[in-house]
Amino acid sequence: MTPPPDVAVLVHRDKELMAHAAAARLITAITDAQAATGSASVVLTGGRNGNGLLAALSGSPAREAVDWRRVELWWGDERFLPEGHPDRNHTQAREALLDALPLDARRVHPMPASDGPHGGDPEAAAAAYAAELAAVPGPFDVLLLGVGPDTHVASLFPGHPAVRVTDRTVTAVTEAPKPPPTRISLTLPAIRSAREVWLLAAGEDKAEAAATALATDDATRAPASGARGARTLWLLDEAAAAGIPQAAAPGAR
Repeated sequence: MTPPPDVAVLVHRDKELMAHAAAARLITAITDAQAATGSASVVLTGGRNGNGLLAALSGSPAREAVDWRRVELWWGDERFLPEGHPDRNHTQAREALLDALPLDARRVHPMPASDGPHGGDPEAAAAAYAAELAAVPGPFDVLLLGVGPDTHVASLFPGHPAVRVTDRTVTAVTEAPKPPPTRISLTLPAIRSAREVWLLAAGEDKAEAAATALATDDATRAPASGARGARTLWLLDEAAAAGIPQAAAPGAR
């Protein structure tokens, strides 16, 4: 198995090293984007690896190299729960990092909550987020995604109707196979618009998902396989890379 030429796979010794390496890489990507265009657009992800990256970034002195007031922050998906709920990705990101940064609140774009202006209507909330995306020009510079053990990314699950949505950038997800069942997610076309897509996976429970996603082009069966940007980077620890031939996944093994 050899990844496509626009897909790179890097393997790190353990999940802690992976988180710190990803944080350092993200700081570089943001500062490079700001040097080139004056700002940077980043899509955050939740889950243990996404939050691990944010925690590593929080503890890095190099984060001071970023002008955080010129960073546009988005989310790849969100659990459709009340504002401030501990299971919301936005809540977890604030606790892990965002509350400690000098961000411009106008450039922070959490997905709507279930007690927001759209009430309990996830379709209306998804449409509102799509409109918010459309109002800010330019592609995402870096889009972060955690990979689930079933190969799901954002809230796009294998075989679920949401993974097949191509006519919008944001979709409501109902009857998701893991709780909570109602979510909001970027679609695969929106993900593919990014300059760089980084997929994060650590732990033995992610090994089969990583190997499957890198070996297939069937995004309906393995959504992570369809999560590609102009450049795509898989960031793995050794446990998650166990099913990938070493020649296809260089790094700090």
